[in-house]
Amino acid sequence: MRNITVLLFTLLLFTACSPTLNHRSSITNEKQKDRELQQANILNNKGVNAYHNGDYQKAILYYKKSIAIKENILGTEDLNTATSYNNIGLIYKQNREYKKALAYLSKALQIRERSLGKNHGKTAESYNNLGTLHATMGNTQKAINLTQHTINIKENIIRKEKIDTAISYTNLAVLEEIQGNNMAAIEHHKKALNLNKRIFGEEHDVTQNNYKNIAQLYFATQQYEQAKEYASHIVNTAQTELEDIDIIENK
Repeated sequence: MRNITVLLFTLLLFTACSPTLNHRSSITNEKQKDRELQQANILNNKGVNAYHNGDYQKAILYYKKSIAIKENILGTEDLNTATSYNNIGLIYKQNREYKKALAYLSKALQIRERSLGKNHGKTAESYNNLGTLHATMGNTQKAINLTQHTINIKENIIRKEKIDTAISYTNLAVLEEIQGNNMAAIEHHKKALNLNKRIFGEEHDVTQNNYKNIAQLYFATQQYEQAKEYASHIVNTAQTELEDIDIIENK
């Protein structure tokens, strides 16, 4: 009976300690993964150096070792792994191993599209790299299509950046107006207007709202000629409420 009691106590003690042991084991595993990923990055950098020195075979060897570690720890769908696929693909291209280059560059593109979407700089990079590969392989039409994809993505990125910048200028103008700094607000609205005219055109609601805001602020500061000038660009009177900024000239 005493032996059974001791056995049960031992089992209970082991069960009570096991979460701590599991936690320690988890920490150890994470540290091990970090060390392995550091080693993958070291191998990656060695591959870059070998590539720049023109030693493509050595570069491929380093990249393969780096990729094996990343695939094991991060998986084959991780963006870090995709970067290595992209890099080894470019080295295979330089080494004229075009089928292998195509396989790796295509993998990188697929991962980037799934993870980042079709309108991201890294996705554009992949389209560009595949385009130059197909051009090298003599597939001119394929290269043209891929390069056009690259251009479209970059144009969309630039357009979005301009839209975001215009929004920021408008927000800044509103804040300046709240502070009573009407002239500073006008200048920020003008910057937003210049961007929105190029992006959307004169008659778009966003651009029209810029004209309205500027005209109203000029009117508020009794600069009636300037107010009239900007009000004259407002074409949709129902939506922009032109009567709110009706100009009464001083006699």
